Amino acid sequence: MIPAKYGQITFIFFVSICMSCVVSGVSVLNTAGFVDTFFELWMTAWLKSWIIAFPSLLVIAPIVRRFVDKLLIKE
Repeated sequence: MIPAKYGQITFIFFVSICMSCVVSGVSVLNTAGFVDTFFELWMTAWLKSWIIAFPSLLVIAPIVRRFVDKLLIKE
């Protein structure tokens, strides 16, 4: 299994896979519709999206976490 110290990067890895898959699927569906090559178009778009999403989230997630921490009331 994966050591706990890699929890954040593991979380980002799986979230980036899921979100880029969903968003690219919706985008391809919106653009091309249910064509015979839908799955191939989707997987190509997903891979390209994920290549951008994963490193982007590595940079953006800590910034968003600090921003959210400032918004929350500490009890």
